[in-house]
Amino acid sequence: MANSNVSRITEFILLGLTDNPELNAVLFVLFFLIYLMTLLGDIWIITSILASAQLYSPKYVFLSQSAFLDFCYSSVFIPKLLVNYITRLKVISYIGCLLQYSFVSMFLTTECFLLAAMAYDRYLAICCPLHYKGLMTPTFCIHLVNVSYLLGCANSLTHLTGLLSLSFCGPNVINHYFCDIPLLFRLACSDTQYNEFLFTALSGTTSVATFLMAISSYLGILQTVLKIQSLRGRYKAFTTCASHLTVVTLFYGTVIFTYLGTSSSYLQDRAKILSMFYTFLLPILNLPIYSVRNTEAKEAVKRIIMRKIFAE
Repeated sequence: MANSNVSRITEFILLGLTDNPELNAVLFVLFFLIYLMTLLGDIWIITSILASAQLYSPKYVFLSQSAFLDFCYSSVFIPKLLVNYITRLKVISYIGCLLQYSFVSMFLTTECFLLAAMAYDRYLAICCPLHYKGLMTPTFCIHLVNVSYLLGCANSLTHLTGLLSLSFCGPNVINHYFCDIPLLFRLACSDTQYNEFLFTALSGTTSVATFLMAISSYLGILQTVLKIQSLRGRYKAFTTCASHLTVVTLFYGTVIFTYLGTSSSYLQDRAKILSMFYTFLLPILNLPIYSVRNTEAKEAVKRIIMRKIFAE
């Protein structure tokens, strides 16, 4: 009876990055430009791959899916953040908050498995070049992509079900710019011990397992590359994997350090800043990391542009 009389929270307040009005205006312009460049970059990558038959290979299938995921999880929270800056109302509904985290969790989890699949693809291409086409078939490539999405959805739905079972009746202020699950646990009125254990177990298993898969693939690549006698051959092999290895390092480095600890307000602020790397900076860096250094992609885009010019 006592619990039934407790009022439930219908909305949360997102503190964002700062309370300074002048700095908020600067951040609005900055984040709007970042979001615009992210969208244009991801659309450029996806359309370039879809428009060129020469880029229909597992490497570029994975790349297009990675760009799509960046597009999706950037669109989950950045538009809401921009609206909050315009209206100066830092609120989000209870359902909106839970859905926001669920979508972010789904896309980030899918990204973890996709990065591991991309590393395995590079391992087969360099370490087993003669058997690559037989091992990494189009069907197998699509299966890896589908499994990544299914595991991302399963992880997200598990956490969403757990959050829906919690009661929120006390403070509703979230010291972040989006709804992050560790901070939601601290606002819950009900016992979150099981939810926290489940979050730690699933997130830890996912991040560690996919990180180890990616690293083991690159260790195998390193052993193979070191056996190459030609310096030019070594350089070509390293440059083939350099872009993806850069993304793996940035992604896992920031995600792991973000969730190492957020108990104090100082650590919460540190986690908020670190999370900007994989939510804002990494998606926008995909274009220069993946595409600008990729000769095949640049040549394909040139051919597309030339066809458009001569067609007119």
